[in-house]
Order: sequence, then C-alpha cells, then structure tokens
Amino acid sequence: MSTQRPDAPAIHELSRERRVGVLLICCLSLFIVGLDITVVNIALPSIGHELDAGVSGLQWTVDAYTVVLASLLMLAGATGDRIGRRRTFVAGLGVFTVASVLCSVAPTVEWLIAFRVLQAVGGAMLNPVAMSIITNTFTDPRERAQAVGVWGAVFGISMALGPVVGGTVVSAIGWRPIFWLNLPVGLAAILLTLRYVPESRAPRARRPDPVGQALVIVLLSTLTFGIIEAPGRGWTSPAILAAFAASAGALLGLLAYEPRRDEPLIDLRFFRSVPFASSIVISLAAFAAFGGFLFLNTLYLQEARGLSPVEAGLVTVPMALMTVVASTLSGRIVGRRGPRVPLLVAGTAMLAACALLTGVGDSTPLSHLVAAYVVFGLGFGFVNAPITNAAVSGMPRAQAGVAAAIATTSRQLGQTLGVAVVGAIVTAHAGAGLAPASHPAWWTLTACGGVVLLLGLAATTGRARASARRTAAQLNPEALVA
Repeated sequence: MSTQRPDAPAIHELSRERRVGVLLICCLSLFIVGLDITVVNIALPSIGHELDAGVSGLQWTVDAYTVVLASLLMLAGATGDRIGRRRTFVAGLGVFTVASVLCSVAPTVEWLIAFRVLQAVGGAMLNPVAMSIITNTFTDPRERAQAVGVWGAVFGISMALGPVVGGTVVSAIGWRPIFWLNLPVGLAAILLTLRYVPESRAPRARRPDPVGQALVIVLLSTLTFGIIEAPGRGWTSPAILAAFAASAGALLGLLAYEPRRDEPLIDLRFFRSVPFASSIVISLAAFAAFGGFLFLNTLYLQEARGLSPVEAGLVTVPMALMTVVASTLSGRIVGRRGPRVPLLVAGTAMLAACALLTGVGDSTPLSHLVAAYVVFGLGFGFVNAPITNAAVSGMPRAQAGVAAAIATTSRQLGQTLGVAVVGAIVTAHAGAGLAPASHPAWWTLTACGGVVLLLGLAATTGRARASARRTAAQLNPEALVA
C-alpha cells in the first residue's frame, strides 16, 4: 500500500522546481554508490595489506558487490514498479547504509566480502529505481536527456571526491573509516525522499519471475567466479570448467524460458530495438573499460609507482573532473541533437586513452598518465547520457523500471567483467612485474573503446530509430511511452 499523502501530486504533475528537487534527491543515491566505488578502489592496497588479501581477494572485494548488484537490479526495478518506487528506494538506502557500517568493522577479507554482498542488496534498489523515478518525472525527451546529463555529472563529482577524500582518510587513519562516508549521505537521502518524493508505481503489477531471477544469479556469479579463479586454479580445472558450464547453461535457460512467460524478468522483445540492444552492449564495453581502468590504475600507482593513497587519488582527479564536465555537456547535446555525436566522442576518447597506457612502465612520466586520465574522463563522461537515454526512450512508462534496470545491470556486469578480466590477465603475467603484466590488459580495454565507437555508429542510424518505434508499438501499442 502506498504511503503517499492523499493530496500529494502525481509524480508526472510536479512543478519544474519540484521535479528538479526530485532529480537531486535521486542523485544522492548515485553519489553514495559512485563515492563507494572510488574510495574502495583507492583503498584496495591498504585492505590487502591489513587483511592479508591477494589480487584474487581484492577482485572479490570489488566484484562480490557488482555481481550481486547486477544479479538483483532487474528484480529491484520490477519490484519498484510493482510495490512503489519510493518505498523500494528508501529500503535500498537503509540497507546500503547499514551494510556500509558493517564493512567498516570487517575482521577478515571474507567478512568484508560478505558485508559487500549485503551492501549490494541495498544498492540494487537504488539506481534503477531512481532512474525509473526520473524517467516518470521528466516526460519531455529534452528535459529527460538533460536530467540524465546531471545524473552523469553527479557520478563524476563522486569520482572526483572519492579518490581525494578516500585517499586522505586511508593515509591518515586507515581504510575502515571510508565506509563511514555513506552514513550521513544515506540518512539525508532517506529523510529527503520521505519528505519530497511522491510515490509512483506501474499501473498494473508485474508478477515475480523466480526462475528467471535464479538463472540470472547463476549466470553472473559462475561466470565471474570462473574468470577470477581460473588463473590460480587452472583454466581446465574441474571447478572452473563446471563454473563456465553452469554459466552457459543458465544463459541457454534464460533464452528458452523467458520468452514463454507473459511477464518475464527480462523481456527479450526489448532487444528488437537496435538502439536499446546497442546501448546494452555499449554499457558492457564502456563500464568494463571503466572498472578495469580504475582497478589497474589503483594497483599501478600504489604498488608499481609507490604513491600513497592520497597521492594516487590526486593524480586521478583530472579524470573525474573531466567526467563531470563531459557528462553535463553530453546531456545537453543528446537533448538537442541526439546521441550520435556523444557516442562517437566517447568511443574515440576511451579507445585513445587506453591505447596511451598500453606501454606504461614504472617510470612513465606523470604528465603522460594525466593526459590519458583526462582523455578517458572525457570519453566516460560522454557515454552515460546517450546510453541511458537510449535504454528508456520509446519504452512504455509502465516498463520504465525494468528497462532502466536492464541498462543498469549491463553497467554493473561490464564493471564486474572488467575487473575480473584485467585481474586475471595481470595474475597470469605476474612474473613480469605489475607494469609489464598490465600491457595485455590495456590492449583489452582499448578494444572495449573500439566497441563503443563502432556500435555508436550502428545505433544512431535511421533504420535503428525505426526499430525502436516498432519495438515500442509491439510492447504496448496503447501505452504512454518514455
């Protein structure tokens, strides 16, 4: 039952000032999630030293969070559409905040990973639900694109603050207090949401899909386990072969089972839209590059270059600042001219930035590194608005939560795979030293930038836009579209 006041306006009938307020409140959830990502990455070496964790343990510290997050995002999006987006959003903020405090007292890396899993359960209820709230608040395509640009800029701000604040805290008093940063922001977001965000839900409740949800969890968890553990256990060991077999079986199960349901967890008809399908693959590639980029640089700057956490954070600030600027600019361009130019800029810049680091060594000039960071920040900032807009544009508003959740899932899956793959590559070449061992990983991330560029071209043609219109009509010919 909704907790909305009887006299409260519907979310799509709010004044412009109130809509902007809702946007900023929703952005608080993105801020704490983005801050958490960057501060945890900058603290990885310190966590490894104190808890005696190797590269695999550090990978799981990152990927246990992203795997669970990716596994539950679609369920959270559908749940928000069904029982109420504000209610789901507040519950997610509460779980995320409590889990953050538990992470700060973890006695071992295993406990830290377990608390990160709980943190991900809360995080899964934040971003897709917040994006669904934004989609239903900003119904004008131009306003929505600009709102998504602000959304991306907030993520860039959290990236900018995370390395500096996290690095300072880690250098001064250790890694545990970095998780305390989520407490005041989380509590403020809960109070503001209860006070100012109206409740909203889909007109008709969607039925749960427990089989589909279980298959998604099996697919993502076994795939990640196989990639992370294979370098240590052996690619042909029984456990690794079983993990990859399970992930393949889960994928085939999804493809066979989901089309038979009237209300599937993953509506495969969404992928008939070329812009939507392309946005999902672009998200995978872009966030794989982002996750791998952060993971490699954190280890490289502190382990190979000997920088302190705060020094490493300061070196990466230009990347975050460029992301802030580019995200805002990208949203404006998408609102006025469409997604083509931002996607081409994003793909070109991400490809170039990763290529600049394919020959990095222990004495590479910092100016060379900073130049690569700035270019990568430009590309990453430009990619968010067009892929988010493509994911929800043309979709019936009743299914906006599910569509946004699929798009957000692809981001988290991309980040998970980016960390897993580059970590596996570095581990496999560990005898050569960290910097040389990272070279094949940088080439892999360069290829991800190439995928963004090529699909950015394919997804913005007239034929692609026509497929989006056909898909929307097939999904629900009578519904209002986003």
